[in-house]
Amino acid sequence: MDAKEAYQGVLKEVRKHIAGKEDVIELMFIALVANGHVLLEGVPGVAKTTMTKALADSVQAEFKRIQGTPDIQIKEITGYPYLDESNNIKFKKGPIFSNILLIDELNRTPPMTMSALLEALEERQVTVADQTYPLDKPFIAFATQNPLNIEGTNPLPKVLADRFMMRIAVSYPSEQEEEEMLRIKEHEEKVKVEKVIGTEDILRMQGEVKDIAISNEVINYITKIVDATRTDIHVVMGGSPRAEISFMQCGKARALIEGRKEVTIDDIKFLAKPVLSHRLVVRSTGGIGVNGIIDGVVASVR
Repeated sequence: MDAKEAYQGVLKEVRKHIAGKEDVIELMFIALVANGHVLLEGVPGVAKTTMTKALADSVQAEFKRIQGTPDIQIKEITGYPYLDESNNIKFKKGPIFSNILLIDELNRTPPMTMSALLEALEERQVTVADQTYPLDKPFIAFATQNPLNIEGTNPLPKVLADRFMMRIAVSYPSEQEEEEMLRIKEHEEKVKVEKVIGTEDILRMQGEVKDIAISNEVINYITKIVDATRTDIHVVMGGSPRAEISFMQCGKARALIEGRKEVTIDDIKFLAKPVLSHRLVVRSTGGIGVNGIIDGVVASVR
């Protein structure tokens, strides 16, 4: 099964539980293939968690979930050392030791607990009590967050947000999608999501991404897009070099799942908001939202 067939198979299974949202599902699968983590942002009830669980259900891999709460502790994520019956020090692994991790309502967790994710997201390892434990391969984290005007939320530190390859905005469904959703919910308990791919397939596709070509023209376009965010008068902090790497990796992954051998300018335009929106810091007096700024940058850079 090639990457295009794998994506179509996963999409078919996820749609057993989700109405519409094909662009969101595509971006989530791109992240899986590009070996990157994802922030899913939207108001409560727009199926952020359901989409992640449905995607995980279509993959033969270890899936675990962390529920973000204001009192969650670091050890509840990473694990902790303990003494067994023979007084030997053992390590109890936390839920972060999985292939696909769902962190639900990440921005309800305290800042100290958020910091526990930095090493895991960037280096795919966890250090506890001077011992370093590598995470399994693949390891992809999907974190949901509510908009900051929802009670009880905290802003993610930019140093943590930058570790996520993409931020995907999940909006309200259309009227047609809501009707379809109600039909799905009516018979949901009878529907079973089939396993389409396994961890070996994911690792193979992640390897194939490296063989996708990217021209000097597209590389130049990426660097111009990111540089333009740094010089925009409405932006305090623009995209980092990590944003450029995310553009390249996601662009290659999108080309792979569409059956192409080369990244195009249109791939980069499609990825602009997911890759940049969580990395920019916008002046409060600018009067332009972050998506408006990204639209302006894309329109101005040739």
